[in-house]
Amino acid sequence: MATTQSTPTPKPKAVAVAAPVTESPKFEMPKFEIPKFEMPKMEMPAAFRELAEKGLAQAKTNYDKVKSAAEKATDSLEGAYTTASSGCSDYGLKLIETARTNSNAAFDLYGELLGAKSYSEVVEKTTAYMRSQFDIMTAQAKTLSEQAKKVATDTAAPIKESISSMSNAA
Repeated sequence: MATTQSTPTPKPKAVAVAAPVTESPKFEMPKFEIPKFEMPKMEMPAAFRELAEKGLAQAKTNYDKVKSAAEKATDSLEGAYTTASSGCSDYGLKLIETARTNSNAAFDLYGELLGAKSYSEVVEKTTAYMRSQFDIMTAQAKTLSEQAKKVATDTAAPIKESISSMSNAA
């Protein structure tokens, strides 16, 4: 018997195999033609054409009137705002002047009270101050209310004129 010698067979090495690339089928939108809806060609009657032209002319005229009125209203509001702004500024200055006058009078009283020699003198000076301040504050309130009334009247005047001119034009 013959001896057979077996040789070891080499083991196959593991080889990385790429997975097959599969492409998904691309979806395409079906192509449709847009239907053409043709208007029948027909002659417009002259009466309809005239009516449309008159309507267009009237709309343009009305638009011009509204535009003019809006511009006038804007101008009057700008004038009223300017007047109100300057009036409020003047009123604020008048308030500051009033507060300064009252503060100075109060400090003058405190100076006099520090120089008082008796309680009766303190009461006398305080009472005289209160009487004079009542008269002064009454006059100040009257002046401030007149100033406020003037600002309100001057501010409302352009708006009032604008409204009356628009109502007369209509």
